[in-house]
Amino acid sequence: MVDSGDRAREEFFSEAQEIVEGLGRDLLALDEAVRTNKIDPDVINDVFRAVHTLKGLAGLFGATRMATLSHELEELLDNLRLGRIEISASVLDLLFRSVELYGRILQNEKDGRDAPMPEVDDLLRQLHQDAGPSAAGLPDDNYDLDPGLLSVLTEYEEHRLRTNIASGMTLFRLRVQFHLATIDQALDDLKITAKPYGEIITYLPTGAGADQDSIELDILMASRAPLEELQRALHQAGAAVEEIPRRNNNGHGRVAPPGMPSMSAALRGGAPTGVSRAVDLTGSMAASPPSSARGNRKGELSSIRSVAQTVRVDIHKLDRLMNIVGELALVRSALGRLVERLRAAPTERELSLDLHRLQRTFDRHLAAMQAGILEVRMAPLGQVFDKLARVVRQISRDADKLVNLVITGAETEVDKLIVEELSDPLMHMMRNAIDHGIESKSVREAVGKPAVGTIALNAFQKGNHVVIEIEDDGKGIDVDKLLDAALRRGVMTPEDARTTSYREVLNLIFQPGISTKTDVSEISGRGVGMDVVKTNISKLGGVIDVHSEPGIGTKMTVTLPITLAIISALIVRVADRLFAIPLTNVQEAVALDEATVRQIDGREMITLRNSTLQLCYLARLFGLNEEEELSARIAGLLGGARGGSAARPAVGGRRGSDGRATLGLREGSKRKYIVVASVGARRLGLVVSTLIGQQDVVIKALGPSLSSVRGFSGATELGDQRIALVLDAPALIEEILHGGDRQRNDPRSTHG
Repeated sequence: MVDSGDRAREEFFSEAQEIVEGLGRDLLALDEAVRTNKIDPDVINDVFRAVHTLKGLAGLFGATRMATLSHELEELLDNLRLGRIEISASVLDLLFRSVELYGRILQNEKDGRDAPMPEVDDLLRQLHQDAGPSAAGLPDDNYDLDPGLLSVLTEYEEHRLRTNIASGMTLFRLRVQFHLATIDQALDDLKITAKPYGEIITYLPTGAGADQDSIELDILMASRAPLEELQRALHQAGAAVEEIPRRNNNGHGRVAPPGMPSMSAALRGGAPTGVSRAVDLTGSMAASPPSSARGNRKGELSSIRSVAQTVRVDIHKLDRLMNIVGELALVRSALGRLVERLRAAPTERELSLDLHRLQRTFDRHLAAMQAGILEVRMAPLGQVFDKLARVVRQISRDADKLVNLVITGAETEVDKLIVEELSDPLMHMMRNAIDHGIESKSVREAVGKPAVGTIALNAFQKGNHVVIEIEDDGKGIDVDKLLDAALRRGVMTPEDARTTSYREVLNLIFQPGISTKTDVSEISGRGVGMDVVKTNISKLGGVIDVHSEPGIGTKMTVTLPITLAIISALIVRVADRLFAIPLTNVQEAVALDEATVRQIDGREMITLRNSTLQLCYLARLFGLNEEEELSARIAGLLGGARGGSAARPAVGGRRGSDGRATLGLREGSKRKYIVVASVGARRLGLVVSTLIGQQDVVIKALGPSLSSVRGFSGATELGDQRIALVLDAPALIEEILHGGDRQRNDPRSTHG
């Protein structure tokens, strides 16, 4: 069993990580608001609240370094909220650095490391220096606001009042009446309705109400909207709106209209007994009902049921569940074989029908369980896209370039493990787009481009794959420099350079040590990064394509499977071995006519559906002796067969006991088959001996000793004590299409 302390600590890490990610999103929104000069105080409050929560969590679990950083940040953010310091680029830089360091502190805490972190100490010193408050003046006395009102305003409310007056907003008074039992929800609804028109600063009870179960409030609101527009907008909320008069030149205010006593009068008259007004640190408002109403809410107060509807689950627990589903799939296959055996026995006809019905029910429930677990594993790409937005901001500032990041498709979901593994590859690609692609402001303006460069980050689902695109409007890839770099590094010969296609030249950026930059910076230029990107994407079962036009820009396209946990696969036989090819990579399967195969530049090709398709004979690639195995099989199959059986069609289709389509080699056939595998725009024809059928499989890792073997993503159990290796279709396509005539007669040195 897991120790309760360990479980609580894992909960701490999960919750803290979630808060830090939310903090990063809020800072990006704040950064955008500063650039557009449309600062929303609610965003600053959200950031303050997140840091305050982190401080409490860190203190509870003894994360001293995180608690200290949170305390200093809290001081800085409090001064921002209260207008004591201005939001500047330097302050935002400190906040973004804090988010980055939060992640590193969390990792150190999780690993149990207590090593010194001088960068945290340096940030703490800067926060301490920059958090000093500046003097704040009193609110403008242009409005007829009673000193009694000012005396009960909290410091935050006073700051918001002062800020709104300074920005030229008009002050309004809203008169509303709420039932005590629903006042919290009613206030929230009113704030939501009023937010597009301005800001609610505070509220006070008037001392009046229709009955003892209701309360009347005066609400102070700042807005740029005309009085008539506010009255129309807030009429449905039951609010009577009046503009607060300004003082005359002689300093005397106008008298409030009859029927609407002033807020200061309400203060002098006092609030009803038992009614208290509370304003929390974020400026949100809540009212406590009088004591006479508390009895009616006794049942509500006695409930401690949580309103949260989410549960954090360790991804490894889902892995275990998926493994169990895989074992149940084997049970389903065994059950199907048992049904087939009973069908062959005339005396067990009724039993076989009952068992067949039971099997179909089991199959449906198993499919539902599998789909449910896969759905739980899904996570939106927005989790990693938000981090990339912070990276873009920092790198563009370091490179002194103006960059606008446009994100679409952040809601697209993939397996949680894929989301986590995508962070580093996408960060490298984004770094290259800024440093190599986007030009400086002066260069862009000289060629007639906007001063601000654009990077578009887009994601969408395409069948059983997810496509991620990173496109910039920079200068594009200089293929001449790329070829020169490849020649200098000895990656290719001058003869190869003359015959290499444009697409193959672009793919040189994925070669180790190749870079078009002559100077090395902290951002890039060492020729490392893109080769790691390609390797990591390949490990996830994906591929990366690059397209570039000089002067127009570059587009990187990453194609990935939605999940790696459980897949539908086409089971094939090559010689005497079974292999599984993920159906996400299978376009179609056709019979091979050897007469149509032709040689082009040492590669075996056929024409399929008016398109050229390169072939890869898997038996030859894996060094398997296909002829001996096929001869033995045919001898066994033809042992009791009558003449003429060889003339039968090679492919026989039928429905298995589990309702799935199966394909098999008929007696006497020597025909091979082509499985057209594809990833993105790349296609390759895999030549196999037999098509067995489709099956859902759970991929198991090959283990450390075989982890470096290319071409296989794992192994799976098919039932009946049969094991099949799962082909890594993207890796095979990459190696064969770019290996040209480097396929060897005995390639087991690379494929095991």
